[in-house]
Amino acid sequence: MHLTNTPSGTGGTTSTPEGTTSLIQDTYTKMTSDILAERTLNDFLSEHPGELIRTGSPLFVCTVLPPHWRSNKTLPVAFKVVALGDIGDGTVVTVKAGNDENYCAELRNCTAVMKNQVAKFNDLRFVGRSGRDFRALGR
Repeated sequence: MHLTNTPSGTGGTTSTPEGTTSLIQDTYTKMTSDILAERTLNDFLSEHPGELIRTGSPLFVCTVLPPHWRSNKTLPVAFKVVALGDIGDGTVVTVKAGNDENYCAELRNCTAVMKNQVAKFNDLRFVGRSGRDFRALGR
């Protein structure tokens, strides 16, 4: 179907209504940015295999936790949360954890400060029955 600029349809050039063009362009831009973000995330994770995993938020990845860890023991590596979006230096980040038995686990040293898109948690410890089914939240 061709639409013309002139009501009589003679001698006009074909075009689409501005609203439709704008909607298509907006949809394409959104789709392109989503695909690019997903590809960037996958590339980032493939550069660090086994080190980082996705979180509940598409803007953050974090260090892989051991499948089982004794309570109140230091983790084998420093726990890190990496921001994929623009998070300013000095932003305070708090992590929370839980599992089926304990939805809100007790953690020690669970607050860090964002620097260069990374929040490094020195000596993060799980106290009592906690630890699995980790979710990271930025504050």
